[in-house]
Parts: sequence; C-alpha cells; structure tokens
Amino acid sequence: MASGIKNPAPGILLGSYPEKFAESPTFFAALKRKLLTLYAAVGWQNANSYAPLLKKIAQHEATLANLTPSQMAEKVLALRQQLSVHGMTNSLKIEALALVKRTCQRVLGVTPYDTQVTAALIMLDGKLAEMATGEGKTLTAGLCVAVAALAGIPVHLITSNDYLVTRDAEKSRPLFAALGLSVGRVTQAMDMNERRAGYACDITYCTAKELVFDYLRDLAVGGRPRSGYHARVAKLVGEAYQPVLRGLCMAIIDEADSILIDEARVPLILSQSVVDPKQVDYYGQAQQLAEQLEIGKDYHLNRHGMSASLTDIGREKLEEKAKNLGALWRNRMHREETICQALAAQHLFLRDRHYLVRDDQVHIIDEITGRLSPGRVWSRGLHQLIEIKEQCKPSGEMLTAAQITFQRFFPRYLKLGGMSGTIKESAGELFGVFGLMVVKVPLHQPSKRVVYPSRIFRNKATQWKVVVERIRHMRQTGRPVLIGTDSVSDSEALSEMLHKANLAHEVLNARQDQHEAAVVAKAGELNQITVSTNMAGRGTDIPLGEGVEALGGLHLIICQHNTSRRIDRQLLGRCARQGDPGSAETLISFEKPLLTKLYPKWLSMFAGEQGLSQPQWLVRLLVLLPQWLEEAHQRAQRKEMLEQDARLERESLTAGD
Repeated sequence: MASGIKNPAPGILLGSYPEKFAESPTFFAALKRKLLTLYAAVGWQNANSYAPLLKKIAQHEATLANLTPSQMAEKVLALRQQLSVHGMTNSLKIEALALVKRTCQRVLGVTPYDTQVTAALIMLDGKLAEMATGEGKTLTAGLCVAVAALAGIPVHLITSNDYLVTRDAEKSRPLFAALGLSVGRVTQAMDMNERRAGYACDITYCTAKELVFDYLRDLAVGGRPRSGYHARVAKLVGEAYQPVLRGLCMAIIDEADSILIDEARVPLILSQSVVDPKQVDYYGQAQQLAEQLEIGKDYHLNRHGMSASLTDIGREKLEEKAKNLGALWRNRMHREETICQALAAQHLFLRDRHYLVRDDQVHIIDEITGRLSPGRVWSRGLHQLIEIKEQCKPSGEMLTAAQITFQRFFPRYLKLGGMSGTIKESAGELFGVFGLMVVKVPLHQPSKRVVYPSRIFRNKATQWKVVVERIRHMRQTGRPVLIGTDSVSDSEALSEMLHKANLAHEVLNARQDQHEAAVVAKAGELNQITVSTNMAGRGTDIPLGEGVEALGGLHLIICQHNTSRRIDRQLLGRCARQGDPGSAETLISFEKPLLTKLYPKWLSMFAGEQGLSQPQWLVRLLVLLPQWLEEAHQRAQRKEMLEQDARLERESLTAGD
C-alpha cells in the first residue's frame, strides 16, 4: 500500500478492486527483511508499549459513561467522518476503541479486558497477537474489525471453519449493528449471489479457503477491473463482469498459525471435475496391477512421506504386465508414477484417519482440525484411486483453472493482522514470509492449570486400558473429562471401550460435525465424558457447569501426538481458561506414527504397565524430538512450494506477454 493512503478501501485512489502487488525488493530492503526475520525468530515483542494507549482509552471512555443512546449514535457518526478524512491515527483509534468498548457494555453486557483491547491495538498495527487460548479472542477480533470498519475499510475476519464463521458472526452482530455497521458471512454452502452479498458488508466473516477460491474465481472469470472506470465501461458495452470480492483491503486472521502455517503446505487450486471413462478404466487397471506387487520385493513404502517407490524388480514386472494394456501404459514415467500412487492409496491412506466415506463419496479429513474438508480432493489421480479402493462413484479428473498459495495470497492485502494462542514457535517464518511481527499479550488472570507427568505406553492396548481407568477415577469424583484423540478411528475405538466399561460419554469427530456446538456446550458439566478429535482443539470454549469449579475444573487427557507442538498446546488450552481451575495429562503410546518413524521397536520395552514416566525430562524429549524434526520438514515443504508457486506465476506471465 502506498504510504499516502490512509484507509485502504475501494475508490478513486485504489480502484474498485484494491490489492497489493509484489515488487522486487532492493538489495537493502531484502537485507533488512532478513535481519528482522532473524530478530523475530529468536524472540517476540511484549505488549508493554501499548500501556500508555490503554490509559488514554480508559480516560476517554469515562467521558462517554453518561451519554444516551442517541448521543452515542451522534458520536459514532462524527467519529466515522473523522476517520474517513484523517485515517486511523493513534488519537482516533483511542476514541474509536473507547466508543466500541462502551457499546459492548451497553449492548452485550460485557466489558472488554485491557488484554483484549491491547490485542486489538496490536492487530490494527498490522501485527500478530499471541493471546492465550480462553482469553476471549472472539470479542477481541470484534473490537479490532469494528474500529477498521468505522474507518470505512472493508474487513475480512478469517477463521478456521464454517461453524466458527456462523457462530462468531451471529455472536458479534448486535455490537456491529449498534455501531451502524453491517456484518456478513460466507460459508461453503452459499451460491455466488449469497457470497457477493456477504462480501458487500462492512465486515465479512469467512474461512481462508472460501476466500481464496472466491479470489481465484474473480481471476479466472473475466479478470478484475483495474479501476472503477474500467468497471463502468465494461457495464456500458454489455460485458457481464461481477466480481465476488471488493478487493483485498484488510484481513484479520483468527487462529493465524493454523491458517498461515499448518494449512499453507498445499496450494489452493480452482479446478473443474471431468469424468473420462477411459481414465476411470486406467485407474482401475492401476489398482489391479498394484495388488499383484509384493512389498519389500517389488516396492517400498515411505510412511513419513506418504509415498511408494518401485524397485528394479518391480519396474521390470510392471513393464511385463502392462504390455498388453493399451497406449496409456507405454509411457514408463507416467506408468510408474500411477502405480506408486495406487500403492499409496492402497497401503498408506487409511479410512477414518485420512478420509471418511459418506454418501458414496470420499471426503478428506483435515489432519489439523479433524473436520471434513468439503470440495477438497487429492491430486495426480490419488483421489480417484482411493474411490476405486472404497468402491465409490468416480468423481473424475480435476482440471486446473487457477491456483495460488496462502503465502502469496495474504501479502496481497493492503492491511493484515491476526492472532492465535500458539504462535511464538513460528515467529521467524511468519515475519519472513508475511512480514508479520508477533507481540505477546499477557494473561488476564494467572493460570491455575495443573499439568501431571506425561506417560508413554508400550502399545495402544495398554494406553487405552489406563485411559479408561483414569476416566473411571474422574467419574467417581464427578469431574468432567475431555479426551483428545488423533483420528476418527481412535475416538471410536476408545468409545467402544467406554461402552464396555458402562461409562456414558459423547463422541465428537468428523462423523458428528453437525452436533459440534451441542457436544462442546455440555463438555464441562458434572460427570460429563467427551471423546474428541482435533475438532475440540481450536475456537471452542468449554464453560464449567455448576459445582465443577469446586471439584478442580475440567480434566483433559491428551492422547494426541500432533505433527506440531502448537497443535498440542491448542488442545491443552481447552482446560483452565481465564483463571478457572483445570488439569491435564498426556498419555500416548510408542505406536504413534511420529514415534514409530523415529524410534526402534525395542525402546517400547522400557514402558511398563503404567507407562514410561521417569525421568520426566527424557519422556518430554522423546515426545518433542519427532515433532521438532517434522516441523523442520514441513518448513522445508512450505518453502519449496512457495518457490514453485512463484516460478509458475512468472512462467504464466511470460507466456501471457
């Protein structure tokens, strides 16, 4: 954004579709970026510098205490006029936040904490706020986007899933309405007219994937007008151009690490499904050929990379068997790649862990959130091969119309900020790629969480036996228990054991996604047992029922071992929120995928019936080391993907010239 632009919004200066385009940095600008990236990686800023602003906001808020609703409305109107002329200066941000705080008290009956106001200021400054889970990020985001929208900036508030989009938009609607602001939402089920109406509002709640796909549609369908003048000319000559978005003016990203890091490992591809009977037959033949190969002799499996590779013997056997199968099998490179995909589909991608079969369709399970990913498919024939494996209706080959990565999309916003409870581990990468500095926000109240020693068990059978014992013990005291599992299959295996033990419970996984709100709402009640995948890991608040606080709060049993420490910390944040009591313990087995990839089988012999728990520093190291290595591997993947995506864009621009 040009330095002279006060408020990034559609208009004469920025056109009808504002966005920032990448420019080649000068030598000194690139050097400065590298040095700042190193600084961001070794530490993060604290929020002390915002203390003077907080004091001024409180002073200004006191002057609004006795105003009537009509006087407040006049104040809002006057402030909007000033913001549109002068932009979001510090003095006007102080006035705006004081006014929004007072409106929260009047309309919602809630007084925002100083920590919430601090986080809002951080995001308005174009930074990332690390705000612990349970500290009220929904209201914090509302404070931030309300100030920006009062300044006339169209704001996209981006969150993790459609459930949170709908919940947070409706929860914040009364606040925005009292300020004269419109709020819209965009979810996967909406048609183009509904989406266009959602983006036309002052504030739009949406997921990152829906937003990016709508942006790609604007790119693919007729392009975007370079200015309002071009749009009017197109209308006069009868060209049907109606972009869905109003440009990329400002975005606030909730759960920023999940979106900018965890979900940024694959490009977003706008594609169209085309069913070719010959292609379907081809994949069917590939599956049959793959079933005739022997593991160890003809091929090897790379469980870490979720891929298969042929041996020399396997290549010769494949060439011999494919001789009479037609022209599609004559290309050696294409033939071997397809068979490797078929082997991966057959042996590595597991039902109820990586995907779910519903309504005769294969639905991908997002490994980060534990939720289904509607409309998402695996590429290079993998999805079709899994459909054949599960005897589902073929979906067809996907033809690419446009693609982009999160790493290239989000820097196109003229103003960008965000927050998360677990972001410090990725501070260097977030600044290096997105230019976003992390600022740590202190807790509103000291944490009362009690963390028991972690234990690693010899196998799953022993692990689940102890987990059931721990649940039974907690049930005797009346405390609610939340158990976090890795997958749909794990959650259902534990559920079956609880049924056999006559322990009533609720299950929350991708099969029960429609009932998420109801299950989460009662997870903190007396005697409640809830078995969940990562669906209960982000964006969910579990209120404590009557009498639970006196018993010690919610007890969390972590049976997950995620690819990132941040995801583990998100689950840990489900208990002991905002000064409430609570406790947690980690109970996992040596059969966890990350552990089996790194450690020899004989290591599990050191775990007895009650698991390996001492010395604790060694147990923590055994758990953390595979995660550190996997995080480094994924960073390299993201870097490689970003370079490849940028190269493809340069090639397409060159071809267009």
